[in-house]
Amino acid sequence: MAKVHQLPATGQLQLRIELESIEPLIWRHLVVPDTITLTRLHHVIQAAMGWTDTHLHEFEIGPRRYGEPDPDWDFDGSIISEKRVPLLKALAGRQSFTYLYDFGDGWEHKVTVKKTLPRAEPKRFAICIGGENACPPEDVGGPYGYADYLAAIRDKNHPEHEDMIAWGREDFDPAAFDLEETNAILKRIRC
Repeated sequence: MAKVHQLPATGQLQLRIELESIEPLIWRHLVVPDTITLTRLHHVIQAAMGWTDTHLHEFEIGPRRYGEPDPDWDFDGSIISEKRVPLLKALAGRQSFTYLYDFGDGWEHKVTVKKTLPRAEPKRFAICIGGENACPPEDVGGPYGYADYLAAIRDKNHPEHEDMIAWGREDFDPAAFDLEETNAILKRIRC
């Protein structure tokens, strides 16, 4: 049987989160305590990306799937409860995994451990150290729906321009990202 190597407990992990299948790329760099559980990481990803946590989610880490088991969605019983599962344990030496949000729209996030860092001082919250572009609106229809949405709101002559502006936010700026605001939200989430 192969020996599984885990990342060493070092204090902090620097993670890069990229929303897949989107142009331009939407990403965040986070520093999280190495003791973070998958449940807490879910909340951190939601806050950092700008999602509203109104849909199901799961983590695909190697051959395992973690989330909140739901008999209406987990037909084969393959979802492992994410509660109290430390990220380091779930990683089992892996450097990347997938976080899936909103099974209908299918938002896939690639999460990569970029660095392990010593703990400079005790931190009980995540910190965002960088990012670009706004999170798509909820229920926009996944990557293809988002591309259609952007085309409609950018072109005043588009046949769906008025409907999309009325449906979404009139002031939506796909290039917007506010690091200070993101960190203010993250400070409210204990890790």
